[in-house]
Amino acid sequence: MDALRGFALFGILLVNVPAIMNMEGEVGGAQAPIRHALDLFVQYRFNVIFALLFGIGFGIFLQRAAHRHANPRLLLVRRLVFLVPLGAAHQLLHHGEFLLLYGLAGLALLLPLSWAPRWVSLVAGLVLPLIGSSVPGMLVLGYALAQYEIPQTLHARRKQLIVLLVVAVSLSVPAFLLQLHGPHQVGLVLTTAGAGMCMAAAYSSGLVLLTGTSFEKRISAVLEPLGRMALTNYVTATLLVVGLGPVIGLRGSSAWASMLAFCCGIIAAQAVWSRLWLARFRYGPLEWAWRCVTWWQWQPLRVKAPAATGRSGGRLSP
Repeated sequence: MDALRGFALFGILLVNVPAIMNMEGEVGGAQAPIRHALDLFVQYRFNVIFALLFGIGFGIFLQRAAHRHANPRLLLVRRLVFLVPLGAAHQLLHHGEFLLLYGLAGLALLLPLSWAPRWVSLVAGLVLPLIGSSVPGMLVLGYALAQYEIPQTLHARRKQLIVLLVVAVSLSVPAFLLQLHGPHQVGLVLTTAGAGMCMAAAYSSGLVLLTGTSFEKRISAVLEPLGRMALTNYVTATLLVVGLGPVIGLRGSSAWASMLAFCCGIIAAQAVWSRLWLARFRYGPLEWAWRCVTWWQWQPLRVKAPAATGRSGGRLSP
């Protein structure tokens, strides 16, 4: 899940940078090739994955909190409320960001569903995207999947993941062709949303299957630290874009190649700093603050150093 979350961060960044910088989609009267490729392979794909993972996270959290706290729903409320002011502040830099929506949709949907049978969450999660509420729908669907303990048992579901990948790819091809030859503008139209859902499923199942191969260590080394600090990296990426984007000439421009290189640079830097940070600390800065608010008490941050031992195995004196 952490690797998939880190993967989704990169796709989200590719969508957010042009929006924050108000980049021009056309070059010489024609749509920029990189913009067109992003519309076809990135737009409305990774926000779906990101929302699904947040929903899964909320569901797993509620299950675990039930074993540690007498009122786990109170913890869930705090966890969701934390996102509201953070998302509102983030909106000032990036209008249309998702944290505020996650917080509000979680309070309006996930909290009431926590009292309902899990099949209600599953049905709601499948129906909401069909009526145009893709992000809230993915939050609910992710929550339902966690209730059914599907993400928690992915290691034993390889055959099911293969079937999902085959079905998702089979549906993605006609959905992609329909979008390609349909409306050129990317909006909340049926063809774009349908292609996005199918390709998001293909991307997700494909990456999870790769983590069970010889590529697992390479994927984990790069993507897992990014995913473990997804909230911090999501917000700090916006700060980097707002601060450095105009400096390199992205605001109002059609410099799509520069934008792509800029996004790769941000993700590479975040992958390195996330790995270095997590070698010393348990959580990212915002993840730690989120945890403190959720549990309403100070949480340990530093990773405990292993006790030093001598040759005999006894602990060395300081």
